[in-house]
Amino acid sequence: MTPVRARAKHARHPHDDAPDTTAEFQRIAELPDGPEREELRQRVVRAWMPMAERLARHFRNRGESLEDLEQVAALGLVKAVTRYDPARGSAFESFAVPTIVGEIKRHFRDHMWGLHVPRRVQELRNRVRASSRQLSHSLDGRTPGIREIAEHSGLTEEEVRIGSEALESYSTLSLDAELPGADDGYALVDTLGSAEPGFDLVVYRESLKPRLRNLPERERKILYLRFFCDMTQSRIAEQLGISQMHVSRLISRTCNRLHAEVEADLEREQAAPERERERERAYAGSRAA
Repeated sequence: MTPVRARAKHARHPHDDAPDTTAEFQRIAELPDGPEREELRQRVVRAWMPMAERLARHFRNRGESLEDLEQVAALGLVKAVTRYDPARGSAFESFAVPTIVGEIKRHFRDHMWGLHVPRRVQELRNRVRASSRQLSHSLDGRTPGIREIAEHSGLTEEEVRIGSEALESYSTLSLDAELPGADDGYALVDTLGSAEPGFDLVVYRESLKPRLRNLPERERKILYLRFFCDMTQSRIAEQLGISQMHVSRLISRTCNRLHAEVEADLEREQAAPERERERERAYAGSRAA
């Protein structure tokens, strides 16, 4: 097999790290799938690896390690070597460069954003950022307004607003990050709320009210003395002229019954929307039939 050759100095290529692999690609196109073809592909990949690494270095200092970027670029190079068809007449580097750069950009888009942002919004963000930087130089460092950015970038003001909102979505803050202007360690996590257990109590209390009103007078009075007046069962028994054991049984039986009835009401309320959806699906099915 023909070894990979460096380009002659008199035919210097715009890319200094671009080897001459024309013959190798012609041979790959002629060979059937198999070990020989795969080995030749690997040799071509190794020959073009310096160019892939150079392209990866263009994207350094953007939040991703250079080693990871070089790996992504190498993956793009492998894809380019696999898909390249010399019969189309274009030079390999003209096909490989956009393939490798596209793979790197896709890596940033899919793996480096702290929040999921649609591709269209990411593109708006990049255009807004570029226009804002360019205008800042011409405006003596003044932050350009939305209208100025829209005129410079060719976007609408609404698109500029959407892109501006995405400027803060690339990376996220830690919940332990101290808030701007806070000098007492007040962090973002301190601003978050928590579930209020009293909300469930409100629901149960409102559900109990009509059932308490419908209780027999003696049971209603026993519950009132026990839970609202905080009287002991013994004192309640003395006041009503019954045994303390009888008071205990009445409280237990009444509370269990009320709890079961309230739970049943809540389950029926939660099931009502699902039953309504089932009726709608059944109605739609009958219409379709």
